[in-house]
Amino acid sequence: MATKYDYKQLDVYIESKKLVKMVYELLRKFPKEEQYALCDQLRRAVISVPSNIAEGLGRYSIKEQVHFLEIAYGSLREVDCQMDIASDLGYVTNMETAELFEEINKVGAILAGMRNKRVNTPNPNSLPLTTNP
Repeated sequence: MATKYDYKQLDVYIESKKLVKMVYELLRKFPKEEQYALCDQLRRAVISVPSNIAEGLGRYSIKEQVHFLEIAYGSLREVDCQMDIASDLGYVTNMETAELFEEINKVGAILAGMRNKRVNTPNPNSLPLTTNP
């Protein structure tokens, strides 16, 4: 049963899981020699996004929530960078990554909004978890 504090119902978590699937699908196109280098790093970075969202939103302290949202955002930027490099190396095309980069920006905007809302809330104890940034 989902409660209002269930991170699995939040847009940011749902969208970050969508991003994981997108990256994993693109990784199938990478050359075998990248399976233990760039692919491995990309897998770790993209999995870190929803994982840190879940961990952070499981914390009661606003400071801790913000910390984990910032880690998720950093991992998201890492995915962005690594996919940009993969594109430069010719492992994926711009057409294949266009939707992925849109999803990265979408998740990033939601994360930034959630972080800012928590940082700028005068009474953080009254802050409900919502899907709105």
